[in-house]
Amino acid sequence: MRPLHVVIAALALVACAGAAPAPAPPPAAVVPVAPTPGVESSGAVSPPAADAAAAPVALNPDAGGLGTGNVDAGAIVSGSDASATTESACNEQAPQDFLVRGNFLRGGVAARERAIQYRTDTYGYFKGFGHAPADAQPPSHYVVETKFMDLPVRMHRKVVPALACVEEEIKRSCADHPYKAHALAGIRFRNTYRGGEVTNHIYGIAIDVDPSINTCCGCVKPWNDAPACQKPAKTEYDRMAMPECWVHAFERYGFYWLGHDVLRDTMHFEFLGDPDRILKNPPSKETSPDVARTGDVR
Repeated sequence: MRPLHVVIAALALVACAGAAPAPAPPPAAVVPVAPTPGVESSGAVSPPAADAAAAPVALNPDAGGLGTGNVDAGAIVSGSDASATTESACNEQAPQDFLVRGNFLRGGVAARERAIQYRTDTYGYFKGFGHAPADAQPPSHYVVETKFMDLPVRMHRKVVPALACVEEEIKRSCADHPYKAHALAGIRFRNTYRGGEVTNHIYGIAIDVDPSINTCCGCVKPWNDAPACQKPAKTEYDRMAMPECWVHAFERYGFYWLGHDVLRDTMHFEFLGDPDRILKNPPSKETSPDVARTGDVR
């Protein structure tokens, strides 16, 4: 097993590699739902199938970037010693207020455009949203295969380190609330918002956990027809299968839970923190040359 500082160096290389993989195809099982204006559906009529697992990750030293592969978010940060780790490799951070959906909707057109432009500048240009520089690439250009809680998912490479620290925190703090996730949905290739909004799934910075059992009672049908949406509940935590401690683990590292939103989308987390502040000690490429040569991050 490699020392913790080595695997953290590998993670940073994955997040900031100079060349990006080709866009991954969307999961075949996901069928878009037509949402009402300004409201996001969860993006699938049936629970999205987990993304197909890929070969182990390999950094291409000739291209200076990623080869097609799988980046294990949890294993990269802490290996098999998650329970023994007392201090996370990540900074704790809150979501940036201007990126929170409820805030920019209240702020009007200017606030919404600011949030869109930030995502364009940080994660890539999605056609029709934001002002693109001449060399702009779509968010899908920066997608990597990763694993979260032993399930494959496609995410923007910049947020993979944060996802790794969330997994580490879940393993540390949720031991008394065991929960096994069965399906994840990450990058999406079609916008499921209307009314001038764009979903964060488009940017590869949002992840849905078990859409079939974690409700979205403020979404369009069939999501708001879920039995849990029809019965009384004290909080949205009572309308989902996932334990509340998972929400707090995500929130600790810059993710926003859309269960707080009027959509009441309990399956959905989106990274709204600062990707440049994820790691406490982000290494340079020179920090771990052996990883750069071989792509071995385990």
